[in-house]
Amino acid sequence: MARVLALDIGEKRIGVAVSDESQRLARPLATIVRASKREDFEEVARLIAEYDAERLIVGLPKTLRGEEGPQAQRVRRYADALSAAISVPVFFQDERYTSVEAEERLKEAPRKRRAKGAIDAAAAAIILQDYLNQRQTNDE
Repeated sequence: MARVLALDIGEKRIGVAVSDESQRLARPLATIVRASKREDFEEVARLIAEYDAERLIVGLPKTLRGEEGPQAQRVRRYADALSAAISVPVFFQDERYTSVEAEERLKEAPRKRRAKGAIDAAAAAIILQDYLNQRQTNDE
């Protein structure tokens, strides 16, 4: 079974996570420092190929009321442009509270692992794990 990749798209960085081959567990993978869309998209495409990912999950930052505000619209536009540049389908996953949860999880980690980039990748892993858990529940 192929892997699944997830992105936590921020203004300055993109957190990246990857699943295991059974698509049951997610782990933080990397942080992409945003440059141009072309460079960002090339790096995402490279990771998709390297990890043989069959789909890409993008965290959608909804409001606390579950609505799509301006930030969610920006992420959706970015993901739509990205989907035209890659060879796998893109799906969205609600990402409310993931950055806060990632920061909480990393509080106990050594200082080096608490950098902003580590938080972004950890948030992507939470987004991906939520997606994988929902798929497993729906398949049962």
